Amino acid sequence: WFKAAGDAKSAGAAAALIVPELTAEQGEVLLALVAQRLSGTPLAHITGWQQFMGVDMPVGPQALVPRRETELLGRAALQLLADTTGIDLRIIDVCTGAGNLAVAIAMHEPRGRVFAADLSGDAVALARQNVKVHRLEHQVTVREGDLLAPFAAAEFHGKVNLLICNPPYISTAKVGTMVDEISAHEPRLAFDGGPFGVKILHRLMTEAPVFLRPGGWLAFEVGLGQGRAMERRLKKKHDYRQVRRVLDHNGNIRVLLAQV
Repeated sequence: WFKAAGDAKSAGAAAALIVPELTAEQGEVLLALVAQRLSGTPLAHITGWQQFMGVDMPVGPQALVPRRETELLGRAALQLLADTTGIDLRIIDVCTGAGNLAVAIAMHEPRGRVFAADLSGDAVALARQNVKVHRLEHQVTVREGDLLAPFAAAEFHGKVNLLICNPPYISTAKVGTMVDEISAHEPRLAFDGGPFGVKILHRLMTEAPVFLRPGGWLAFEVGLGQGRAMERRLKKKHDYRQVRRVLDHNGNIRVLLAQV
């Protein structure tokens, strides 16, 4: 409705506002937008916005639309940072997608200097747009590259307070069976986690300790049914001295936190 009126907003933001009257021409625009939605186009792609952790963010087919379950990861990360002393916190966000975690963390934690990265050039462009929209260029930098490769430098080794990631965690076989609204409109790269869905998770657990400072944290989202196995794997690694889990409202492990 607000898109038709020329003032596009996320569904979350629009829910709290008074619906404006539309002109006849705007009414025609609304009907065309409804037709798009009925054809399977995600609502966030129609409006161009999605609310994440209370912040409206630009979205598009270049990256995964931010999901509510990822807010569990974002809020857990903010709590870890709140418990961290210091005035200059260094954060790396890999598989950043639209940059929603990087932007939300920067907005809620002014001590944070966030370095984000994604393998997809299109996603990087969208994330940079997100940073610009929220005027966070001084606090968030977005790079292009494979997982932690963009940060393979002395300035990051052993100096990161928090390494956060919402990785692809769906198996290659299951990616092909996802509903059309997702598979036809969101990039496969954002979902495909390899034959068993845990390829990126395994790499992350192995590569993260090099970057984290003593007491630093690795935080990442896991798919339904993956939590216990990934938790066991973390606990077997000698690099991590404690592992925590975050559950969703159904009691499923959706986020794992590991401290070096």
